Amino acid sequence: MKLTKIEPQFIEKENPRIGLITLASDFRIEKDFNNIIYGKDIDLYCNRIQCYNPLTNETLKKMADNIPNVAKDILPDQKLDCVAYGCTSGTIAAGYQSIFEKVNSVKPKTKVTTPITSAINAMKSLNIKKLSIFTPYTNEINKSVINYFEKENIEIDELSYFDIASDLDIGKVDPQYLFDALSKIDISKSDALFISCTALPVLSLINELEKKINKVVLSSNQTLIWDTLKEINYNDKVEGFGELFNN
Repeated sequence: MKLTKIEPQFIEKENPRIGLITLASDFRIEKDFNNIIYGKDIDLYCNRIQCYNPLTNETLKKMADNIPNVAKDILPDQKLDCVAYGCTSGTIAAGYQSIFEKVNSVKPKTKVTTPITSAINAMKSLNIKKLSIFTPYTNEINKSVINYFEKENIEIDELSYFDIASDLDIGKVDPQYLFDALSKIDISKSDALFISCTALPVLSLINELEKKINKVVLSSNQTLIWDTLKEINYNDKVEGFGELFNN
């Protein structure tokens, strides 16, 4: 038998690499990322982190302890351009700086974004000062969300919520029911509506919701993806996912 050794030729230029850390129970976030970056020269690599139900500030903070192991296993020993940590309330509970340090302990010199910090960046970009909020959370988590925004000098006009304690149940909310519920919230005194939680099926609703209520609509996944694209210096136009992407 003849054996022929052929020298491989490797690619010289790589696409930007996004590492996504998503909750083990999240049905939604990977779909939302792929809906926006599909067909673009961007590579997405995901890993799931253990989470705990019911959702409390303590369990959300505990979840972050495993970030180094989860981040390390996204393309081991390879460089990522940006890591997106896919939990809004989890970032508030653990603290952005702690999440940044945990990621960079295993992926040095990596940019890190989160839903809540990206939401703040989006609001600054759009000059939003007064906010209405919708969440699926319990009152304990809602208080943490309100406190976070108020510390960033965002005035909260009102908050509506579902009072769901399990992330699995959040992901099962009917999108049409969610659209109808969001449409009925009176946000006339607010600059925008922010819909919190990466598990809610809201990204595909934003365009129509903005038209219906005539206000800017932001969501956890939308702002997270927007901020991630900025971090990897992707500047091409993104259409169909809200006014934010025109900014």
